[in-house]
Amino acid sequence: MILAAVVSGVYDDGATLDITLAAVVTMLVGVLAMFYTRNHKKEVKRKEGYIIVTFGWLVMSASGMLPYLFSGAIPDVTNAFFETMSGYTTTGASVVDDIEALPEGILLWRSLTHWIGGMGIIVLAIAILPLLGIGGMQLFAAEAPGPSGDKLHPRITDTAKRLWLIYFSYTVAETLLLKLAGMSFFDAVNHSLATLSTGGFSTKNASMAYWNDQPLIQYIVILFMFLAGSNFVLSYYAFKGKVQKVIMDEEFKFYSIFIFCFTIVASLVVYFQANVQVSDFHPMVLGEVESAFRHTLFQVVSVITTTGFVTADFTSWTPFLTIFFFGLFFLGGSAGSTAGGIKVMRHLLIIKNGLLEFKRTLHTNAIIPVRYNNKTVPENIVYNIIAFFVLYMLLFIIGSLVLGALGLDFESAVGGAASSLGNVGPALGTLNPLVNFNSLPALGKWWCGFLMLLGRLELFTVLILFSPYFWKRT
Repeated sequence: MILAAVVSGVYDDGATLDITLAAVVTMLVGVLAMFYTRNHKKEVKRKEGYIIVTFGWLVMSASGMLPYLFSGAIPDVTNAFFETMSGYTTTGASVVDDIEALPEGILLWRSLTHWIGGMGIIVLAIAILPLLGIGGMQLFAAEAPGPSGDKLHPRITDTAKRLWLIYFSYTVAETLLLKLAGMSFFDAVNHSLATLSTGGFSTKNASMAYWNDQPLIQYIVILFMFLAGSNFVLSYYAFKGKVQKVIMDEEFKFYSIFIFCFTIVASLVVYFQANVQVSDFHPMVLGEVESAFRHTLFQVVSVITTTGFVTADFTSWTPFLTIFFFGLFFLGGSAGSTAGGIKVMRHLLIIKNGLLEFKRTLHTNAIIPVRYNNKTVPENIVYNIIAFFVLYMLLFIIGSLVLGALGLDFESAVGGAASSLGNVGPALGTLNPLVNFNSLPALGKWWCGFLMLLGRLELFTVLILFSPYFWKRT
């Protein structure tokens, strides 16, 4: 917030004192909380882990609203909470009608909520969730860089340092490249913060479509969206020179194949459909072939990595592609990345386990384990992932029903629920990429905010707090 206040002062946008006040209030609350808990036990057990993660995100969202409220940029509490939760969960759905009218300090704070939330989820996914046994994330307990001790604190500290460095380096690299490609420095910084966190908040009303006449800018964003959607542990290995580990990683392999195949399919449909207009696209012209490919590649990578940047309204291309992209809402990037969604790793293990059921049916006495990266996956992790998938789909149905009950049409309700739960950003119907979530009723905004939190924190982390036995003394 102080950084945003400084930028606000540099641009003299009139929000400097408001953002500074928000920073002071946040610090005072933090100091009081530290003073109150100074004599408490420092030991963090599994139960405390769930509480810290969930309530930490809620407290962050409550404090993150203050710059919006104090500056009057978003004067309504419901809208301010939605925008902040969307930022921290790196969803990227917005309720701001005119983004370009916001003060520069507020725009930077908006992007910083993405960046903070994105790094938070990286540390969470690689260092904390495996220890809590969430959704099969135990697979990363042995993969995370750093010492392999059982103590929580040294492991998280060591892992976090390495990941922060990679995350920060990528952000700086993208900022420089975007600046060299023709973006203003302010826009380059904001879009880098949003890209690496797979958030999708832009400083322009048209999102990345504002630069449709500058392909290089869009290709740079595509590259960093791809990197942000891959496992950050693999980036660590790549920088250490262990490229073979990256190439042989099963999830990275399929993540890349999915993006390639889906892009080819979507590009062909766009190219051969005469009614599809993409950046003045017209068949049989070489430049337009590139345009069709670039826009479809951009949208496929943006949706799979749940970044949510748009260069065109993919819901207006064809009915087939609308359903196609809706399906991609459920894919997600790699585990251990800033992307949302179910994650490629979970899909792989569910498919593998499903195929092995045929063998198990024929050979009832045989023990046929699921293998991942040439290692046997423990049965309890497979069950955990199946439970996660079933729960995810159940929550999607419930989420859609609630939005339908609030008056949204079928397309908007299912699109809004899938987008919020998967932290995607743009949705379908009245929530399509060309509009925002401001048309939602107030209750719908709170509900979508709750779905964003559920999806971002891997479902179990939040839902376990609603179970009676969690609060019983053991």
